[in-house]
Amino acid sequence: MNPFKGRHFQRDIILWAVRWYCKYGISYRELQEMLAERGVNVDHSTIYRWVQRYAPEMEKRLRWYWRNPSDLCPWHMDETYVKVNGRWAYLYRAVDSRGRTVDFYLSSRRNSKAAYRFLGKILNNVKRQTQVADR
Repeated sequence: MNPFKGRHFQRDIILWAVRWYCKYGISYRELQEMLAERGVNVDHSTIYRWVQRYAPEMEKRLRWYWRNPSDLCPWHMDETYVKVNGRWAYLYRAVDSRGRTVDFYLSSRRNSKAAYRFLGKILNNVKRQTQVADR
């Protein structure tokens, strides 16, 4: 299914307008003026509708390429037993090679379900090449 089917303007014009708006944070009226200088007469409210419709999908598809190069290093996972508000709980934590916490998960139980839930949570947030877990 083509999301640009039935649009008055060409696909490339819509994508450039959305990209410029998201990348440079200019106003819709300034973007309207920039496009007019390039021979494309489009209203600022049309650009607004394009951004509302296409920006979330662009962000979802491009998120992989916007990663920080330091994110490519492997991260390590650990779990420990901590006291939270007077109750004992298991803290699952992932750290990168610089010791920064990437993500964490607090669980009342130490079982495979909690570990898989934490793994699922972190894998949905960040795609990694290598994972290392202590034993």
